Amino acid sequence: MDFTGRNKAIDIIRALTMTLMIFVNDLWTIEYPKWLGHAGMNEDYLGLSDIVFPCFLFVVGMSIPYALENAFKKGRTGVQVASHILTRTLALIVMGIMLQNTGNIAPEVGIAKPVYKLLVLASFFLIWNIYPRTENKNRRLLYKVLKYVGVALLIFMIVIYVDPKGNLIRAGWWGILGLIGWTYLVCAFIYYFVRTDLKKLILMWAIFLVWSMLRCKLTASGEPLLNIPQNNALYTVTDQILNIGTGAHGALTMGGIILSVTELKLRDKKIPFVAFTTIVAAILALGGLITNNFWIISKIQATAPWVLYSSAVAVFLYGVIAWLVSKGKASWFKFIAPAGEATLTCYLVPTILGNIFMLFGISQIRPEWCHSGFLGILSCIIFSLVCVGLTWCMNKLYLKLKV
Repeated sequence: MDFTGRNKAIDIIRALTMTLMIFVNDLWTIEYPKWLGHAGMNEDYLGLSDIVFPCFLFVVGMSIPYALENAFKKGRTGVQVASHILTRTLALIVMGIMLQNTGNIAPEVGIAKPVYKLLVLASFFLIWNIYPRTENKNRRLLYKVLKYVGVALLIFMIVIYVDPKGNLIRAGWWGILGLIGWTYLVCAFIYYFVRTDLKKLILMWAIFLVWSMLRCKLTASGEPLLNIPQNNALYTVTDQILNIGTGAHGALTMGGIILSVTELKLRDKKIPFVAFTTIVAAILALGGLITNNFWIISKIQATAPWVLYSSAVAVFLYGVIAWLVSKGKASWFKFIAPAGEATLTCYLVPTILGNIFMLFGISQIRPEWCHSGFLGILSCIIFSLVCVGLTWCMNKLYLKLKV
């Protein structure tokens, strides 16, 4: 199977989900209608904000076969590919922890919160920036030195951190990047060993889905079918070592892997891909409808209906985008392309802006009449597009993260 070359449809759906992620993450600044937000902990509901992250995980899965197969095709050994999986995972987890768990720095440290955050972000760019290719030895040495400076700066920021209660940095919550990192680790290694064997890939997807059914609370009893004590060895492996949790994130990512492999297998057949994805999406939605009789639709609880409905949306959306690309309409999405080509950079832009605003004492950039209604939603859309535009500008300045 040929995974060489960029898949424009994957780039587009990645750009779309990242732009939407910035949009929904900005909704807290306005009053917005219920259907745009997140459902509550025990609420049987699916808002737009509940769909974006699972769709992004699905896209992460779709990219895995391309990344790994291209690496093998370039002659990289199994050890080199496995090492790349581990280092990429570590980078995402470190970034997730640093962004999510350093929000309340103690005054005794002597560094204001926005300054601390911006220095942490600077270390990310120094370490994981894609520096321009050059044959100039002095420039190559400079780029290497900058990476070492970034590592030293990040270590320094970790060492000096303490919160007002005297606690050091700890993984209270992994953050979005950390969750992606753990899920990527497990699913990338599954693909590493299974490769394009669809039967085994589907089996692993089914195992993750069944695991979520076993671990999530039933609507009727309020208790899960499988309640694992925290001092149990199985809990240690699944929840503390591999951080699989309910298995929902793994199911979403494996779904993306399966779709990428299936798409290439169908290329030589006369089955219209958009028709195939529509049928698969309908089946997944039906699965969501059936399982919703036993579990609620919940992103927070990471239930099976949430996985199935979100997967249905992702599959259908990708099918439509792939069809548009095949008809030469990829240019329709050019205005959000930077979000798909420099996704990690784009994700960090709102954090960079937020801390710059905080540093200069800017608490609100919207006028009062943009805090609700259509104008409020429009302001969030504009903000997300501004972030995409700034990502494009940063790319032109050779500021582009890749892990």
